[in-house]
Amino acid sequence: MKHLMTTILKTPHVIEILEVQSFEMNVYLVKIQIDGQSGFVYDKHDKPMRFHNSQQVRDMFEHCDVKKSFMTHDSPYEEMIGNPNKATTPMEMPFSMQQPY
Repeated sequence: MKHLMTTILKTPHVIEILEVQSFEMNVYLVKIQIDGQSGFVYDKHDKPMRFHNSQQVRDMFEHCDVKKSFMTHDSPYEEMIGNPNKATTPMEMPFSMQQPY
């Protein structure tokens, strides 16, 4: 499911889970769950919305009631240096939505 940022900005929502997925070069994608429906946040051009720092995420969802938030990071470095692919899940860290950060 897609969650359109234009819809989210219009009214406050209760977000059950907000997952910030961290990628290289300061790129973050956000996956949210509202009313049991999970999906990435899309911009007005119907593309996954890119955030360039963690504060942008906090600012965009400041008007929402976020029940649980965390950040995941899946590093490709092990494969880059010739180690075998890892079988573990991405690292998950707490992510505070409190303002000011």
